[in-house]
Amino acid sequence: SLPFLIRLFPSVLTKFVYLNFLAFPFFVDFRRPELLVNNTISLYLTTEPGVTVGIWHTVPGSRAAEAQGKDRRWFEEALADAHPVIIYLHGNGGTR
Repeated sequence: SLPFLIRLFPSVLTKFVYLNFLAFPFFVDFRRPELLVNNTISLYLTTEPGVTVGIWHTVPGSRAAEAQGKDRRWFEEALADAHPVIIYLHGNGGTR
């Protein structure tokens, strides 16, 4: 009966293959990365009208002492300095 159900409802197969409805680890607020990862904040970038992309900005360990207790503005200014930026694209899980 499982193949028959998959044939009738193909979206069910994609849900179980990618498991993008699960947020792992469980019961974690991904909008507050500072609770999970040191020297990290959550930012939102508007890439074009009507499209907003959520990002985490993590400063390297060499700037960890400098980042302690800083606000969002400091992290935004750190993105504009001469240090290189690494972009990690996590996939289609729907969480950062």
